[in-house]
Amino acid sequence: METFIRVIESGAGNLAAYLAAHVLLCLLPAFFIAGAMVALIPKASITRWLGRHTPRYISYPAAAAAGSLIAVCSCTIVPLFAGVYRKGAGIGPAMTFLFFAPAGNILALAYTGSVLGPEFAAARFLLCLLFGIGIGMIMAMLFYKDDAQHDANTDAMFAEKAVIGAAATGVLLSLVTLLIAGTLKVSVLSAVLFQFTLPLSFADAWQAQLFAWVPFDASKGEEGVSVQGSMLIALLFAIGITAWKGMENIIEGANRWTWLTLALTALTLLFATLSVKADSSGLVIGLTGRVLAEAASMLAVIYFARQLTAEDWQAWLWEAWRFVKQIFLLLVAGVFVVGMARAIIQPAWIEALAGQNNLQGNLTAVFFGVFMYFPTLVEVPVAKMFLELGMHPGPLLAYLMADPELSLQSILMISAVIGRRKALSYVGLVAVFSVVAGLLFGSWVDNVGVVIQ
Repeated sequence: METFIRVIESGAGNLAAYLAAHVLLCLLPAFFIAGAMVALIPKASITRWLGRHTPRYISYPAAAAAGSLIAVCSCTIVPLFAGVYRKGAGIGPAMTFLFFAPAGNILALAYTGSVLGPEFAAARFLLCLLFGIGIGMIMAMLFYKDDAQHDANTDAMFAEKAVIGAAATGVLLSLVTLLIAGTLKVSVLSAVLFQFTLPLSFADAWQAQLFAWVPFDASKGEEGVSVQGSMLIALLFAIGITAWKGMENIIEGANRWTWLTLALTALTLLFATLSVKADSSGLVIGLTGRVLAEAASMLAVIYFARQLTAEDWQAWLWEAWRFVKQIFLLLVAGVFVVGMARAIIQPAWIEALAGQNNLQGNLTAVFFGVFMYFPTLVEVPVAKMFLELGMHPGPLLAYLMADPELSLQSILMISAVIGRRKALSYVGLVAVFSVVAGLLFGSWVDNVGVVIQ
């Protein structure tokens, strides 16, 4: 019974830490972007670059290039993938985009090189590119008939629109800017420009209680729940309640719940960009450069959204809400299960199971990638820890390939978007290619005698 309680607590703690730290600045903009892709971008604009009839030498590199610019985790990429796929992208290029973006984006590669060395960064880029395109092509061959039917369905759904308007373009670019401003890790955004203290005597005790409820080990990549995080969770619940009343019938027109939902969303994103720390004097609140960047991006979104027709902005909000209903609950369930699994999996197993570059070691690394999921970029310092614990460089690369792609929650979400059969095929291909990547890189390291620092 004690073990069962510990596992449940770990799942709840992992979910609380995730909701407090990662849903907001990544997933909220991603859902709005996905909705805008479906509602505002003509199918012809997607199929020109990513369609099933586009030449492979154009569509697959274009999918990888689009993914390379988006530094998001496996959960955040799913709504974007869903938006691209629903609007008419071929299954092959869409899967390449889904695979390459979390593991092969510019930020992940640069961080990998700085922490683990240029050999890991080069191998991660080259193998992600080759295998991402390979996975996409195999999926296109396996599901050729389904892809043709999907193409015909999107023709019927979206054939009436041929060009993307200036207002729609402005909305999309502003939303992408909002996503980048909230996630880009640069000093100009994280720097505190001005700070003040709210004299709340209970703030320090509140923080201590949160850490007691959700204990964590930062050296293992785990995260606790801060005072700011607990307030953000409360705001998320408020958004969920108002959205049911304000978005469910948005096609028929907006009501006061709609505007309240949007206002709460904007408030939540802005609050998430503040620097909030609890100490004995109270809550120290800092205005960061990220707050200004987010606010400017939101104003741009509002400016261009006001130029959309009522039909267009209602369709945009409806599609965004549809993605939330389709994906979010699966995300919550997946994060909870992953938290429970992390309470069972012991780091000491790593050296015993993945200390050699063999099939067992690489399969173990892929397994860890699924059930010890970490948010984007956190997998790199965790990989450094695995390396120091005795994981062989080959299995370590397999882990770096699998962790951003195959978190349990993302598997559940992908299944909701493309169906269980396609999702299981994709999972199997990623697992196989990740193992192959690990075996190849591990063999190269062993043969040339490279010492990974």
